Amino acid sequence: MSIDNIIAQAVARAVNALYGVETDPSSIVPQTTKKEFEGNLTVVVFPWVKAARKAPEAVGKEIGDWLVDNEPAVNRYNVIKGFLNIVIEPTYFMSMLRHISETPDYGTVPVTPESPLVMVEYSSPNTNKPLHLGHMRNNLLGYSLSQILKACGNRVVKTNIVNDRGIHICKSMLAWRKWGEGATPESTGKKGDHLIGDFYVLFDKHYKAEIKKLMDEGMSQEEAEKASPLMLEAREMLRSWENKDPEVRGLWEMMNNWVYAGFDATYKRLGVDFDKIYYESDTYLEGKEKVLEGLDKGIMYRKDDGSVWADLTDAGLDHKLLLRSDGTSVYMTQDIGTAKLRYQDFPIDKMIYVVGNEQNYHFQVLSLLLDRLGFKWGKDLVHFSYGMVELPEGKMKSREGTVVDADDLMDEMIEGAREVSAERGKGDFTTEEAAEIARIVGLGALKYFLLKVDPRKNMTFNPKESIDFNGNTGPFIQYTYARIRSVLRKAADAGYKPEGYDTVVPNDKEISLIQHLADYPSVVAEAGRSYSPALIANYVYDLVKEYNQFYHDYSILNETDDAVRSMRLALSAEVAEVVKSGMGLLGIEVPERM
Repeated sequence: MSIDNIIAQAVARAVNALYGVETDPSSIVPQTTKKEFEGNLTVVVFPWVKAARKAPEAVGKEIGDWLVDNEPAVNRYNVIKGFLNIVIEPTYFMSMLRHISETPDYGTVPVTPESPLVMVEYSSPNTNKPLHLGHMRNNLLGYSLSQILKACGNRVVKTNIVNDRGIHICKSMLAWRKWGEGATPESTGKKGDHLIGDFYVLFDKHYKAEIKKLMDEGMSQEEAEKASPLMLEAREMLRSWENKDPEVRGLWEMMNNWVYAGFDATYKRLGVDFDKIYYESDTYLEGKEKVLEGLDKGIMYRKDDGSVWADLTDAGLDHKLLLRSDGTSVYMTQDIGTAKLRYQDFPIDKMIYVVGNEQNYHFQVLSLLLDRLGFKWGKDLVHFSYGMVELPEGKMKSREGTVVDADDLMDEMIEGAREVSAERGKGDFTTEEAAEIARIVGLGALKYFLLKVDPRKNMTFNPKESIDFNGNTGPFIQYTYARIRSVLRKAADAGYKPEGYDTVVPNDKEISLIQHLADYPSVVAEAGRSYSPALIANYVYDLVKEYNQFYHDYSILNETDDAVRSMRLALSAEVAEVVKSGMGLLGIEVPERM
């Protein structure tokens, strides 16, 4: 049993003995005592002040006295207002360390067939361009959130909705047909998603030239945009696609397959995956059917021009268009159709959409509509709304070709890690080993930098800062893990084993480290509750920082007391395990050597 549970149960017994109040121990959550006060764990006593009919300080003192007299794990205490700061008997930290080391998959909750089923949607790319830096934040947040929710005891289904239809897709198709000269990924040596992205940019270049020419001839910008032959052609291509024109559909399938192959390579390299992929081209008609069903039931209404709307004014929102007057669907319709297919495929208990904060209103509306259409999870769907990511130079624009490509950025990060490692000049590695370490460190730097920030905040990604081996960075954490693994290998070679340390009295730094380890399960649980990978990232950083101070101040392998050396090896091993586990929840690998 963990020390937190021991104290929670002891406090529950104390409250019952002192005040006759039955308290569920699970409702008592001891917190790590703030550094400015003496103590290891703090319990808030305000819940029992009314029953005791005494001041908070008096209640704290009475509970503290009872604990000292009746609970062997409690050494002493102090009370600050309504906060009871408890000093744990030092030897109990050895049993705490033992508990951590003997707990399989420490910090996580087992998943059973009865566990809640949570679906997480992330990525949601368009097939007219490769994945870029913004997509990377989305993918990494979605994947990490899925790992965290699984660690919290949920069954998790990771899904992706690919936006593979619409006017933006037709722009790339039209540009390829006009100026592509039969170019393929094989003939150009380019990844398929990059090739198609080039044609999307090329369309915009020619379109802007057309607009300028028309405006020079006397048209207003609005008139020029309506009269643009290119845009008229793109719209005609979209109509042909919706009418299932064989030639247009054939071109669409060919180009989309090029893109999917490119996406798959990027996803694999980034270390994210999906259990199920949906396509807008399959779901938009399902959504249309569901909207018409809602129209029949009086949930929606039709205007004189034939368009279909939902009246959401009773919920403080406005009227929402769901089908245009020509019967074509909007994004909301597609999301309803995707929800219908997902609910058919999986008995979802909760649905989480990982989508940027510019779509907050969209998901307010979607939640209401799904609830009214009878999806049991609709009302409680979660929009995991995250902030935008920019570079120091500012925002990125796909149409102008100024985005930071995901593949290029990964190349740059890996090369940066290789250069930093070469400058440090440490390690005797083969060429293959050095390349693998550079890959792990470069991608770890990228992922950690994007995940350590509160996901709800906008952020600026600085590649140079992220690859630093000092401070709150991925490489700093990875290097500490590799250092611990090196110590453990040397200990094994010397025949030292992490055992027989139960009677050791740990020092303050060792106690602090053990407490950090003891906090891990609650940090994972809170990250799951608040949907925040940043909590895991910053917890791991704090743990590593604390370990490095310990490593600097105390010898491990050269410690002459066998029991103390064994305890420090056990402590080091558990720090490494928790670091590996926490980084794994972020989708980050840790190297055995650096």
